[in-house]
Amino acid sequence: MRKALFRSASTSLKQAFLVLCSLSPLAVHAGEPPQLYTGTLGKMPIVLELNLDDSMEVSGRYFYEKYHADLALSGTQKGKDLILTEGMDDDSGKNLPEITLHQTAQAGWQGDWKGPDGQTQKIELTEKQVPPPTETAEPGWQAIYSKSPYDYLRLHFLPLQAGRVQTFMGYTLQWWTEPESKLSLFEITAGYPPEQGARINQQLRARLWDEVVSYHACLLQGSRFGAEFQQTITPELLSPAIVSVSIFTRYDCGGAHPDFGDTPLNLDASTGKPLSLEDVLWVGEGKAFHYEDHESSDDQDPASVGFDTFSEYRSTQFAPWLVSQLQKFAPDGMKEPTAEDEETCDFNDPEIWDFPAWYFKPTGLYFGPSFARVMRACESPDWSVLPYSAIAQHPGAVAVELPK
Repeated sequence: MRKALFRSASTSLKQAFLVLCSLSPLAVHAGEPPQLYTGTLGKMPIVLELNLDDSMEVSGRYFYEKYHADLALSGTQKGKDLILTEGMDDDSGKNLPEITLHQTAQAGWQGDWKGPDGQTQKIELTEKQVPPPTETAEPGWQAIYSKSPYDYLRLHFLPLQAGRVQTFMGYTLQWWTEPESKLSLFEITAGYPPEQGARINQQLRARLWDEVVSYHACLLQGSRFGAEFQQTITPELLSPAIVSVSIFTRYDCGGAHPDFGDTPLNLDASTGKPLSLEDVLWVGEGKAFHYEDHESSDDQDPASVGFDTFSEYRSTQFAPWLVSQLQKFAPDGMKEPTAEDEETCDFNDPEIWDFPAWYFKPTGLYFGPSFARVMRACESPDWSVLPYSAIAQHPGAVAVELPK
């Protein structure tokens, strides 16, 4: 799931845009999509996914409908027979469960699961055709279905629970939690006209489900040595024109080190549509453009630009401009470190501001820099805010009404 997602200068864009999105639920090769099956292991219903593109490197995952957590599968295919190992080798020398399957005439599989202690259970699997979500389905499920019917099926076993009610900046927030992942987000139940509020809440709910998918992907990828995925959700600004939420994640998904990052959600409250930074702020020449990841987007805007153009603008125009503005409006934070202060954070390097996390605050637009791993403690300063008077001089592609 998101992805897990990168701290060097060469990967700072991915950090800003893909920190959670890069958590792929199943490492698949180019070719046919994974095959989806439902059935039983022993008496327990399961949902199982297999990538059969390479007979020598079959990969997959499955979950028990009762427990929902993924179990990794890997192995080989010889004709109509599959030999799979369940779980990931943690170098401890322990035996892992094994699964042997034979393809049936109905394009399903049947065989045996064998535990480390020799205990066996029968497996029966039938290929599953999943109809798309209806119009009344949860927000965001359509997008999840298009990427992974397997993840979409799991969501049906994960009902949300209502939590606390909060008043923030005059708006009423109803919090919702997915109990298994313990991930939460709110919907806004009062403060916006009903149709407007419904559009905003669709985006908020869709983001919560995306995070739940990322949680399960992280746990699968990190299952070899243990994984962690925790979030702190902070509403930053609610106004007639803007909804801005900080979504800060700490995660350990099996990489060399644990990591963290903020991937805020910024919405145009009038339309409910997400805002890019170029929608709000533009310091380039000509009209503001829209960056689109053409490799991952199904609905491509012909007027958008690719990564190379976007990256060049951010590094040669935006970042130097941002440094100059922060030097003006936050000079104490931007002080150059002295020779005696080698450990001091240097915020004057434009490269750390190429792809900042950003969100709206009552006092201005907040920017969070991206440092190399050895200087990660420098991230998330509390002073890196530009007043709206400075932002208003460089409007972006969307006429957003900024706070006064």
